[in-house]
Amino acid sequence: MVRGVAGWGCFWLWCSTCVLTHGLRIHEYLYFQVLSPGDIRYIFTVTPAKDFGGVFHTRYEQIQLVPADPPEACGPLNNGFFIQDQIALVERGGCSFLSKTRVVQEHGGRAVIISDNAADNDSFYVEMIQDSSRRTADIPALFLLGRDGYMIRRSLEQHGLPWAIISIPVNVTSIPTFELLQPPWTFW
Repeated sequence: MVRGVAGWGCFWLWCSTCVLTHGLRIHEYLYFQVLSPGDIRYIFTVTPAKDFGGVFHTRYEQIQLVPADPPEACGPLNNGFFIQDQIALVERGGCSFLSKTRVVQEHGGRAVIISDNAADNDSFYVEMIQDSSRRTADIPALFLLGRDGYMIRRSLEQHGLPWAIISIPVNVTSIPTFELLQPPWTFW
């Protein structure tokens, strides 16, 4: 699936408390902005899971994006305490997307962003589908391009930081085009 941004804004209705009145639909795009560290202060595009997980009903102005340890999040997390009430950054591979989402949910995470494990993937989104189990997940599960996930993790390692601070979701239709800070390695 290749991304596009046309029509994104028509599905989002904002009220004064920043609560979304409509959830994100399948094959739509959601945006988040890294606020810190500053060298990756860009707006990133993610896609929601196709048939599992919740939707964002609240906008988080500043929330931690915590890389999971171990990165694939196929079992208990060594840093699960830091993921509670935050968003986990997980790598694809090792188990199903649903299993990863459930692990993060069990650790109290508000959402999970699963980046492709192919660090050179800068254009193709994977459609995350439910596995063959009858399990469910309630938190949002989002897919991030491998290049974007790699660059976020690399920046955190270079700065010795345990997490990034992000704003999610970001309504890009309200930002003037010249102010959209897009990752220089990704074509929009």
